[in-house]
Amino acid sequence: MKKRALVAALVFALPLASSPKSDKSFQKKLGKDEQILHALGRLTFGPRPGDVERLKKIGLKKWIDQQLHPEQIKENIALELQLLPLESLRMTPMETVQRYPPPQLIKAIADGKQPLPEDPVLRATVERLVARYKARKGEAPAGNGAELEPVHPLDEVLEPWELQTLRAGTPDKKRELLETMPPDKLEEMLVAMPRPQRQKLFDSAPTDVRRKILLLNAPQQVVAYDLLESKLLRAIESNRQLAEELDDFWFNHFNVFYEKGSDRFLIPEYERDAIRPNVLGKFRDLLEATAKSPAMLFYLDNFQSVRADVDANNKNRKVKRGLNENYGRELMELHTLGVNGGYTQQDVTEVARCFTGWTILEPRKGGGFFYNDKLHDKGEKVVLGHVIPAGGGMDDGEKVLDILATHPSTAHFISKELAQRFVADDPPNSLVEQMAQTFLATGGDIREVMKTMLDSKEFWSQGAYRAKLKTPFEMVASSVRALGADVTDAWALANQVGTLGEPLYRKPEPTGYSNLNSEWVNSAALLNRMNFGLQLAKNGVAGVKVDTRRFGNNPDAVAKTLMFRSASSQTRSAINKALRDQKQKTPGLVAGLVIGSPDFQRR
Repeated sequence: MKKRALVAALVFALPLASSPKSDKSFQKKLGKDEQILHALGRLTFGPRPGDVERLKKIGLKKWIDQQLHPEQIKENIALELQLLPLESLRMTPMETVQRYPPPQLIKAIADGKQPLPEDPVLRATVERLVARYKARKGEAPAGNGAELEPVHPLDEVLEPWELQTLRAGTPDKKRELLETMPPDKLEEMLVAMPRPQRQKLFDSAPTDVRRKILLLNAPQQVVAYDLLESKLLRAIESNRQLAEELDDFWFNHFNVFYEKGSDRFLIPEYERDAIRPNVLGKFRDLLEATAKSPAMLFYLDNFQSVRADVDANNKNRKVKRGLNENYGRELMELHTLGVNGGYTQQDVTEVARCFTGWTILEPRKGGGFFYNDKLHDKGEKVVLGHVIPAGGGMDDGEKVLDILATHPSTAHFISKELAQRFVADDPPNSLVEQMAQTFLATGGDIREVMKTMLDSKEFWSQGAYRAKLKTPFEMVASSVRALGADVTDAWALANQVGTLGEPLYRKPEPTGYSNLNSEWVNSAALLNRMNFGLQLAKNGVAGVKVDTRRFGNNPDAVAKTLMFRSASSQTRSAINKALRDQKQKTPGLVAGLVIGSPDFQRR
């Protein structure tokens, strides 16, 4: 009760959002120290202890140039080691389906059309899933028979003291046991455990053991685990911070939804091969990479889009296939021109016709992009006044991409979205126009567009300074970085991002998550962020350790340590008021209040 009162007192004592910046404020230049904090607030997921000093030593101009060329930055070795166990990130979709079998593959194995896998943990998983499938069909007894008996019972696999540790030990003791257990014994133990007992170990387990637990309990969830783990770890630990910011930006721009069927095993390849290599490249390359990605083809249904008359004479097909306009519409409205970009409904239809036959080879088995000429509309099309002659093939779609990637509306739309992410919700038109001109002059070179923005007076102005509110993803990552926390695994952090309103990879609409302040400003959201800040700073988030001894219990000093600047008078007053009735002002409590304060939410 006291905690809720404490949190509410602080939240409602502070304003939720700053007033909109005037045009004149974008002409006022930031001081040198403010420029350092501004760069770290916008081009990274927030400063860590020592970052301000490191940036000053390198020099702002040189540091920005490095961030614009991430391939020249040596990556954090500790991060690479943490990513190593996340195998699904490196697999093809076909390999992912086989390693983390969906229901269709389980059915094929149960029917004798596919062999059992050789890996012992995966084999045990599949045998259980097959048993459950047969039980549901009435071909095998339900209950314990559907789970199968292990080769060895648990008390034959483990020593009595090991059983006692797993049942009643502290999380650290459980983790230590799991980390030191020989691999063969570990696998035998997990196979011998009932599913609920395995699940109870999940929070205490290291990453490789968690993945084995998921593989036994729900194999397809391993892919989601790997995606979320890597997303948070990269945001927190990567030396290539601007590239990670842009990965988040472009994934939301070209959003796909994890929960839609086959996209569950298509997204790792999509982000790895379509998004990440192109975040600072040519927009035309990024556009084609997403257009041909099986994840996008499946998400927006273009893999099912065929010429209108393809089934006209097929009397055996009850449900006739036809043109699907989903991708054509979103390609123009969300990916390129923008909703007011000058296209019509007729253009949507014509674009959809151009992309007929762009499909997926065996979509439910993780196949790749495939152009099927038999399904393509060969007629003449007219897109935004450009005639695409009859008789074309896959190049019809590529011509559309050429038209859209070089269109002035696209240049303006992409430039404004980038400016909204990195400058302000309502960026000055003068800046957007400069960026759009660079876009057109360089053939859509994203790096050059970013340079134009970063060379502008508007970016380094009072109008841009702390004008943006962190999204839940940014808030969680920046909190961990500011606290200098040690992250052994990020699963719990990813769940916190979802709790705060931004479940990663799970935005159903093609718009992706917004970075506009209005999407994230409300009292309930701020209350949840405050609760998270307190939980994190007091070591209440699994997989994250914070050494609070370096903070002390002076709110002013703690605020300066965590925000790298003094807190506002309103924040200081509110924190002091919230602490007034507390008997013990612990460093964790004070740090949590700073992390949860509205001051910390701005970047």
